[in-house]
Order: sequence, then C-alpha cells, then structure tokens
Amino acid sequence: MVGKPEDIELVIVTGLSGAGKTQAVWSLEDLGFFCVDNLPPTFIPKFAELCLQSQGKINRVALVIDIRGGEFFSALFEALAQLDKQNFKYQILFLDASDQCLVRRFKESRRRHPLSEEGAVLDGITEERHRLEELKGRADKIIDTTDMTVGIFKKQIKEIFQEKNKKKQLSVNIVSFGFKYGVPIDADLLVDVRFLPNPFYIDELRLLTGTHEAVQQYVLDSPGAIEFLEKYKDLVLFLLPNYIIEGKTSIVIAVGCTGGQHRSVTLACKLGQIIEAEGYSVNLRHRDAARNVALLERKK
Repeated sequence: MVGKPEDIELVIVTGLSGAGKTQAVWSLEDLGFFCVDNLPPTFIPKFAELCLQSQGKINRVALVIDIRGGEFFSALFEALAQLDKQNFKYQILFLDASDQCLVRRFKESRRRHPLSEEGAVLDGITEERHRLEELKGRADKIIDTTDMTVGIFKKQIKEIFQEKNKKKQLSVNIVSFGFKYGVPIDADLLVDVRFLPNPFYIDELRLLTGTHEAVQQYVLDSPGAIEFLEKYKDLVLFLLPNYIIEGKTSIVIAVGCTGGQHRSVTLACKLGQIIEAEGYSVNLRHRDAARNVALLERKK
C-alpha cells in the first residue's frame, strides 16, 4: 500500500559548516526521524517516493543537505520544486553561527572547512555564507547556535519537531532482576524490594514467577507493598517530566530482589501498569526470572 505525500514529515537540515547539523541530526533521531546525512539533492524526490512505499514505516524524515555536496548542491532548488509538484510538505531548518564562533569550533575540532582547501577557515566561511544566502532566505526556521549549549540546542529542536499527538516523548524501560546475578549496568533508577516477604518459602509458589496471579497476590497483600507502590509512584511521576525537560529520551528503572523471580517481577509489572496509565511508553523485561526457575528445578 502506497501512502500519501501529506503523510510524510520531511525536514531539510542545512546551514553553515560547524553550526551544529550533526547535533541536530542526533536530536531528530531521538524524536523518531529517519535521518540521512549529505544526500545529493537530485536524489531527494526519489527518496521521498521510496518513503511513500514503506507502508508507514518511514514517515518522519530528516535530510542533511549542505555545501559538502559540491556541484550537486546547486540542484537543491530544482529538487524542492519537484517536491512541491508532488505535494510533499517539507520544512527547511537552517543552522547559523557567528564567524568567530565557527572559526573557534573548526580550530577545536582540527577539521578543514569544506571550502578552504588551503586552510583559511574564515575565507571558507565567507564563501559558504554567500552560497547559502538564498537558501537561508527560504528557511522555515533559523537557529543561531553561537551561544547555545548542547542541552539548550537539543531542547529547541525538540520544541520545534516533537510530535504534538504524543503525550510523552520518553521511553521507560523497566527491568526486574536478581541481585545474586548482578545489578543491571544501564540502570538509571534502582529499586530494592527485598524488604517484602519472599514467595520462595511457599512451596506452591516456589517455581512460579511474579507474572502469576497467585504470586502477585501474595506479594501485594504483604504489609507495606501497596504503600511502597504509592510512594514510589509519586517519586517516579515527579522525575519523568523533569528527565524530559533535561532532554532524556529513555530511562531504565531496575527492580531487584534476591533471585529476580517473584517480588521484583511482581513490582515491575505493577509499576509498568502505573507508568503506562500516565501516557508513557513502557518496555518491560524480566532479566533473571526464567534463569532462576531453571536453577531451582535443577536443585529439586
């Protein structure tokens, strides 16, 4: 099934060399854009058509088009005219910075400006400004990155291109684990639920996991379990919006008990339901539950 041109969100990222196009692409990737760097402009219409044939899998696209394209760059306006004829909607994001800032960035990175073969960085910047003048005039959005930190720049990109129909732009990964197998190294928040009674000591529950209703009922009926969930819910729901403000796109919450089979799985499941109900995207994984059950079965 072929989509419609209006279903494709297309962003042309361009601007001066050293003004932050690479950082812009990384930020757009975090927002779900399919990004292509240094695509020859003559390929843009064909690439847009290929996106239509992806059956909705590629509907947010960012293309970096700049002076590195050499002689191909002059074909950009013709390519944009073809997009207009095909009813594709696109935005042009132009990144700028002061000459002094760009010279400093090139010196710090020790990279050669693409238009200064003999190493005169300022001459290359001056020539590039001249060549990009018309394109800058057609830009839908111009960002001057001269005095911006990376964090502020990322925040501005997100404010411009974040999907309006998504309530939360943060992926919450919840992983249950057993302390005896080690703490997940990628954990942002760590929860120890070994204070709760252990179903391991109940014969009929020993070989089950926290995904079973009987185990969940035993754990959640124990003193302090529901109170803990309520208190931790308040903490997490306070933290998540603040992580978004700081530019995080994903977070890992690790919930641990001794073997990662009963208590941690139960609390991870319930915590996932709470966070998902608030509109966040939740990925739930039980790292050690199956491994611990297999170990117990071997010891029988």
